[in-house]
Amino acid sequence: MNPVIGGLVACAVAVVLTPVAIRVALRTGIVDRPGALKVQRRPVAYLGGVAVFGGLAAALALGSGSARLLVPLGLALALGLADDLADLDPRLRLACEAFIGLVAGLVAPAGSGWFGTAVTAVAVVGLLNALNLLDGLDGLASGVATVAAFGFALLGPGPRPLALGLAGALCGFLVFNRPPARIYLGDAGAYLVGTALALSCATALDANGAITTWAALPLLVAVPVTDTAVAILRRRRAGAPLFAGDRSHVYDQLVDRGRSRPEAVLVMVVAQAVLATAGVLVAHLPTAAGVSVAVLSAGILTALVGRGGFLTPAKESS
Repeated sequence: MNPVIGGLVACAVAVVLTPVAIRVALRTGIVDRPGALKVQRRPVAYLGGVAVFGGLAAALALGSGSARLLVPLGLALALGLADDLADLDPRLRLACEAFIGLVAGLVAPAGSGWFGTAVTAVAVVGLLNALNLLDGLDGLASGVATVAAFGFALLGPGPRPLALGLAGALCGFLVFNRPPARIYLGDAGAYLVGTALALSCATALDANGAITTWAALPLLVAVPVTDTAVAILRRRRAGAPLFAGDRSHVYDQLVDRGRSRPEAVLVMVVAQAVLATAGVLVAHLPTAAGVSVAVLSAGILTALVGRGGFLTPAKESS
């Protein structure tokens, strides 16, 4: 089936399933309640990841040779749902993430041999957590991931069925997740979307392992990766626990500096769109030119983060 048709199917399924997920979540109490690190004023339904999975599964099931990807995607959804319901011990969660990464590496290695399996596994664990950390404002993680997914679709036919299926499902979900959100991805959705982006990386590399593809991929997921790095470095400089929640993320700092929450989301999504465009350009340029554009883009991003004061702990910036 044409991947574009798959994306449209995914969107339609997500639009239908998301209101159902909202009703089920509210009736069963699977909601995100206001708190110290929660910016909403009322409980908001979780289970958005279930609706996204339904749309993505429909697209992949109709595609040729892509249904195997539903195995690690389903495992990621299940782990996130368990975390939403029971707040799993971090050590147990990390062990489960590593297992999911291994399964993903066996199902969709980023190239041949053990190295390809390892690359996929590392990408899954890293992006699964990065998307979860990014999911802090209405429409943020889903908006950024949608842009990234469209970028992956433009790399070539290898990642296109998964990427367009993910983009379509997220577009349907965003109808209800845009500010003010009626439903959140939850851990289930964040883990699912992060795993889908990691598998997009793997399928892109498996189809074309050129140096320019390697150089392009970090740009396609630059916003979640950069936001996670900023949060970790800022906590380290402040002497705070690395795995404790706080308001050290880039989007939090944008709000603290006077941006409204929708404006902060827009800034992050536009930034990912610019970086994804650069990534697609890198992938289609000759090696020397592509690597040069990638290095220049990474350098500009690093300079903006550093000179913008995003790495300064709150107690130093006050």
